[in-house]
Amino acid sequence: MASSSSSKKYVIRKRNPDPKTSALLVIDMQNYFSSMAKPIMNNTLLIVDLCRRASIPIFFTRHCHKSPTDYGMLEEWWNGDLILDGSPDSELIPEIGQLAAADEVVEKNTYNAFMNTDLQERLAEKGVKEVIVTGVMTNLCCETTARDAFMRGFRVFFSTDATATDNAELHEATLKNMAYGFAYLVDYEQIQKGLFSL
Repeated sequence: MASSSSSKKYVIRKRNPDPKTSALLVIDMQNYFSSMAKPIMNNTLLIVDLCRRASIPIFFTRHCHKSPTDYGMLEEWWNGDLILDGSPDSELIPEIGQLAAADEVVEKNTYNAFMNTDLQERLAEKGVKEVIVTGVMTNLCCETTARDAFMRGFRVFFSTDATATDNAELHEATLKNMAYGFAYLVDYEQIQKGLFSL
């Protein structure tokens, strides 16, 4: 499992999130990914708490498939190993689920939390211009969502210690790519400092 904050070496640009225009995205912290999520659970919960205290809106995504019509290429790519809606694997991990109100959950069926969802509209309604990305998997749903957020005009902050995947090299590669072209890398301490130093 990979969840490292040793990636300060990749930081190219420095900036703190603005609590007045930010939203937190907690990506796919579901039972299916529990082994990957476990090492970052504490940092994720701490960041959720920071954002709650700073009155930052939080959206929790839940990856699930409702019928074969929404499987897309994922069925082929993962040999049919998909997260089916209604299964225990599709539910948010209990520590996360108890924090997520129903209106904060965004259901998705691709790597991208913006595709085929109303996430962008919900962010716009709240005046959000920046997103902080946490969750799993670093190199798939977190990275794809962060890239698309950047392309849609959001300033992106990508967590180094509250994202995780199943391979350290893939985690590090994503952080390097994010820092180069898409996102400001942040860890829990920097988010804390940025939100409460004003």
